[in-house]
Amino acid sequence: MPAPPLRRRMACWLYEGVLMFGVVVAAGLVFSIAAQMRHALEHRHAMQAFLFLVCGIYFCWFWSKGQTLAMKTWRIGITDRQGRPLTQARAAWRYLLCWLWFLPPLALSAPFHLPAAEVGVLTLGWIAVWALLSRFQPEGQFWHDVLAGTRLTDARAPKTPASPAPAANADAA
Repeated sequence: MPAPPLRRRMACWLYEGVLMFGVVVAAGLVFSIAAQMRHALEHRHAMQAFLFLVCGIYFCWFWSKGQTLAMKTWRIGITDRQGRPLTQARAAWRYLLCWLWFLPPLALSAPFHLPAAEVGVLTLGWIAVWALLSRFQPEGQFWHDVLAGTRLTDARAPKTPASPAPAANADAA
């Protein structure tokens, strides 16, 4: 079963980012109140770790149920290679591997102390390359899905064959 079209998967990916913005803002607010932060750089690394865990919990929970909120909107499902729902462990492994969308350009930019604009361009370029690399995978899956043993599926309702028109009743004349 082939993956949903790349265009639909990337639209879902973008929508997921919009939803995650709200999750991160809410979690950041909870953390900053609990830690009594008075400055944005105070407890910065602890907040990053907390947000990493919150995002991981969000994705692992929804992936183990078959879809995130954005995936429901774009009618994309997620299963393991055999078509079964993901276990929490497999969902966590996929979450870690999904960081391949962002970590390579960030790791590359760190030793060169690039300005934020250049890091943004480098990151967007890598995202495009990573997405297009799915074209070279026989089933059209993203490579992190191949490594995680997961697959994105088309969750649209299967098309049912059109039923024949009812025959005219000969007695009703």
